[in-house]
Amino acid sequence: QVQVVESGGGSVQAGDSLRLSCATSENTFGRYAVAWFRQAPGKEREGVACISSTDVSSYYTDSLKGRFTISRDYATNRVHLQINSLKPEDTAVYYCAAEGFTAYCSLVATSYHHWGQGTEVTVSS
Repeated sequence: QVQVVESGGGSVQAGDSLRLSCATSENTFGRYAVAWFRQAPGKEREGVACISSTDVSSYYTDSLKGRFTISRDYATNRVHLQINSLKPEDTAVYYCAAEGFTAYCSLVATSYHHWGQGTEVTVSS
């Protein structure tokens, strides 16, 4: 069973930046497509960004392009989500999801079998 663990959430002020991290128990993490999703209170889970295995491609939800950057660190076997210029509407639980040995990534939640427990981000104005 692949374990996925998120970290880096917290309570911040509008305009601040955060870097969320996703780690797994798999040493072949580079072969996994990884995505970040978020779920705000009272709302459905939405895709934020994803990166394909071997980093061939990455995708972002259109409304979030420019402030969010997904990247993979092979040295630490982690995938990061950098969030700049945080807004109160970014308040949500952020989840990392992974799917092994697939060439492409997706922002559709059902594409992923391995999920973390989430890390909470709270942005105050």
